[in-house]
Amino acid sequence: MQLGAKPGNSVELADHSIDQQGDTQAAGLLIVNADDWGRDRLTTDLTLECVQAGAVSSVSAMIFMEDSERAAGIARERGIDAGVHLNFTTPFSETGVSHQLTDHQERIARYLTRNRLAQVVFHPGLVDSFKYVVAHQLDEFRRLYGVEPARIDGHHHMHLCANVVFAGLLPRRTIIRRNFSFARGEKSFGNRLYRRMIDRVAQRRHHLVDFLFSLAPLGETGRLRRVFSLSRDFVVELESHPVNVSEHRFLAGGEIFRQAGDIPVATAFAPLVLLRATARNSA
Repeated sequence: MQLGAKPGNSVELADHSIDQQGDTQAAGLLIVNADDWGRDRLTTDLTLECVQAGAVSSVSAMIFMEDSERAAGIARERGIDAGVHLNFTTPFSETGVSHQLTDHQERIARYLTRNRLAQVVFHPGLVDSFKYVVAHQLDEFRRLYGVEPARIDGHHHMHLCANVVFAGLLPRRTIIRRNFSFARGEKSFGNRLYRRMIDRVAQRRHHLVDFLFSLAPLGETGRLRRVFSLSRDFVVELESHPVNVSEHRFLAGGEIFRQAGDIPVATAFAPLVLLRATARNSA
């Protein structure tokens, strides 16, 4: 389900177009999401500083990593909106992870990191491994956070690989991260076509925001201002990694507020997006 403004005038980027109605009220949201929550203590602590500054709306939690348990405790205590950051490519660093789970993940990682096109090809021999690794990460999230995951994305965006999308491994009606949004000319036609196809397949089972951009590179001030402007009328996710020095400074230091002007950073991700989806369904 696509979110944001209702049909009317059209705003178009390279990978998709979203319709906009001129008389919509408060249709937009600027969501700043921080990836890799729980990967290690440094990542968690730097991200927490950005959350406390009001510059980060939500976090994507890595599971079976060295700081996963502590990060979950912090999120639950402070009411931080957390989703699942599925990990198929970086070795699990938490002690005591079962050999069966690590073996399945290693098989997947070898395939996905073989070449950059591996993720677009469905591998029949890895069906059971993908199913096992996804299920165990979702179950562990439920244990750590005490709730069903309402939002799912992936480390290096591998939640959109063919073996996950076409096997329907993610729970229905969850919010999942779409492909990045690009201006015309930034990607080839074939690249745009594939991204559009994957987003449309995902949209049949899940909620997607209207646009996804990366916070980096920060030197392109005009690009960020265009992103902020889009969030007046559309639901925009801005992906960030506060462990990077420049991104941490931009968020925790308040530069994001100076550049966004009167556009507020959302206080959460999943609750607000699901509320808007419900409102659109009942309209």
